[in-house]
Amino acid sequence: MKTEAEYEIPSWTQIHNMLLSQADQIRRSGFKPDIIVGVSRGGWLPARVLSDLLENSSLASVKAECYVGIGVPLSQPILTQPVSVSVAGKKVLVVDEVADTGRSLILVVNHIHAEGASEVKVATLYCKPQSKVKPDFHEKETSYWIVFPWELKETVRKIFEANKANPSDLQREISKLAAAGAPKRQINRFLKEFSEAKKC
Repeated sequence: MKTEAEYEIPSWTQIHNMLLSQADQIRRSGFKPDIIVGVSRGGWLPARVLSDLLENSSLASVKAECYVGIGVPLSQPILTQPVSVSVAGKKVLVVDEVADTGRSLILVVNHIHAEGASEVKVATLYCKPQSKVKPDFHEKETSYWIVFPWELKETVRKIFEANKANPSDLQREISKLAAAGAPKRQINRFLKEFSEAKKC
């Protein structure tokens, strides 16, 4: 498989600044969630930071899976863990890192409504043009494949697995990742680890 992704790699500082801006946006809207629900796994960290910035310690999780590889979606998203607390009668802020196709967010929002939430709003850091969901709050639109600091190893693994049969394709994708700002030392460390595991 050949991937044709172009990458965007926000720094921890950029992410925190986006979340500061998003917290201000949420406050200005007048929406005061009773519970913040992070969509696992990518939405966990943004949800935790928003919990702090909004001074709301009622934090829960839900898990939906949508992709099997970079740019390779499942035929249908899957809810693999229901919301971890009761949301009946509550205002809920669902937090994820990106609205990509939007299909997993639709699944999660429908699930939260089915569990009896009185109101549900969605916050993401990024929104893709093709998303079927327009988040109530988002900070940036992009067409790139976003690689967050907490998922660099996973991304390198997916690139390695998808392109290991063709070294030139692998090098091309790794070069794109490095050009977007991924630390070369970490990339090389992960590639070495995956290559050595392959030999065993």
